[in-house]
Amino acid sequence: MKTITLAVAAMLCLAVPSMTATSQSQTGDTAYEKKSYNYAEWAKGRFSEVVTVRNAGKIIYLGGVGSEDENSAQGGVIKNLGDFGGQCRYAWDKIKRLLAKHGATVENIDKVVTYMTDVRDFAEAGKCQTEAFGSAIQPAGTVVVVSALVWPGMLLEVDVTASAPK
Repeated sequence: MKTITLAVAAMLCLAVPSMTATSQSQTGDTAYEKKSYNYAEWAKGRFSEVVTVRNAGKIIYLGGVGSEDENSAQGGVIKNLGDFGGQCRYAWDKIKRLLAKHGATVENIDKVVTYMTDVRDFAEAGKCQTEAFGSAIQPAGTVVVVSALVWPGMLLEVDVTASAPK
């Protein structure tokens, strides 16, 4: 009986993804669509609580972008030592440049995770990110305070997930 139950479960696991793929292709709805939602009043204008993406042609992951000098021959050369705002602006400038290399902008960002070493910099991080987004809708986001980041002197690091139509 256990063997039959496992076999049925395995068949269902294989059938569900193929049924989902079939239903999408039958509807013919292949247009890229991104929507942002806010349900809590206090979150509106600060970040999106939920971001949905349909039929993304490309997903872009930026991992651990900080104020490291990308032109340095050695790793861990931090720009704007001791200056949280300077490090944050540099990181967001770098994020914009990296996205542009892949045909995307901040408008394509779906989720941001910001790691920072001092909670007292929270307001500055929010201001910096808001400036980077300009009039674009803020994505879903999380801020995590950690005791340290990999490179000495690094005060923040940002992970970004973005999607684009192609």
